[in-house]
Amino acid sequence: MKRISMLALILSLCLSAALAQEPMGRGDWSEFHRQNMTRWNPYETVLNVSNVGNLQFKWSFKTGSAVESSPAVVNGVVYIGSGDGKIYALQASNGHKVWSHSIGVASSSPAVAKGVVYVGGDGDVYALDAHTGALGWRYSVGQYVFSSPAVANGAVYIGGTGGTLCALDAKNGALLWTYQAKDEIWSSPAVSNGMVYFGSYDSHVYALNASTGALVWSYSAEEVESSPAVANGVVYVGSSWPYNSGLNALDANTGALLWFYTTGSDVQSSPAVANGVVYAGSVDNNVYALDAISGALLWSYKTGDWVYWSSPAVANGVVYIGSRDHNVYALDASTGALLWSYKTGGKVDSSPTVSNGMVYVGSRDKKVYAFGLKNK
Repeated sequence: MKRISMLALILSLCLSAALAQEPMGRGDWSEFHRQNMTRWNPYETVLNVSNVGNLQFKWSFKTGSAVESSPAVVNGVVYIGSGDGKIYALQASNGHKVWSHSIGVASSSPAVAKGVVYVGGDGDVYALDAHTGALGWRYSVGQYVFSSPAVANGAVYIGGTGGTLCALDAKNGALLWTYQAKDEIWSSPAVSNGMVYFGSYDSHVYALNASTGALVWSYSAEEVESSPAVANGVVYVGSSWPYNSGLNALDANTGALLWFYTTGSDVQSSPAVANGVVYAGSVDNNVYALDAISGALLWSYKTGDWVYWSSPAVANGVVYIGSRDHNVYALDASTGALLWSYKTGGKVDSSPTVSNGMVYVGSRDKKVYAFGLKNK
């Protein structure tokens, strides 16, 4: 037992050291929401409306099961989970495996901060060394964790299927506080201006004080599996059947409804916000672009099947999103015109990530895909 305790102490010290270093590149995409909680990469300069049509397949990596998790890309490494119960670290340039770590169920999308990978698994939250995959700490939530973590101000925020939203110390996994919703949390929390926002199957969107977990407000919106995006004092989040299928815009301070846009079916896709426009997918097969202030429809693009869990990524005038028609799409952010698509071997529920001239996404054909320009 002493040897185990000493090993745990050493790993904890290594994890603490990692937290003090490893700055991210400006173009990195470190977690589901990205650092700005809007699924928008303002630092992408390689891919644009003019050249994205020339995207080519670069590599794929085969896992043991469907890849519904969405990738994080930090310092030249892609981190992604698979239904085979593993989290993988892959070289961004060629897809070669750096390491993998078994976590039981790996549907959560990982978050990477200061040399540590945080991910939800089979009822636990894991903190892994980003270089080696070694376990730093593990916290038992006691319920499945499909929600993806958000890391901010030294804390990790994540929800569970038992309705518990946890705030954990990023260094050691110590519990800071919990908030109990009335039903499952699949929504990934967004952290902005001292608040944590998330949705629940109990038909509410919640806003909590990020330091204490105290409830600030809640909004009734039917089932909410969509993860909120937060921009310019507004929370954007999708909602589902039977009466409230569409996109909600809420005042971030009060929860008051600013506008609601009705779609033809559920919005479980999580919105992205960029340059005054909100983008989201729907089970009615469409990708929508709405004016962020008024909610007015700017354009829609119809895919061949549900846009289910795949959420848009926006970078340099292009919207990237997957569909259950097996395709990943690149659309003109201003007009919705199709610029590029690629057909994978399975439904695409993973949300694309755009980083440093590359596009990464998972598919239910058990693969992780990477696309880039020919000479990049």
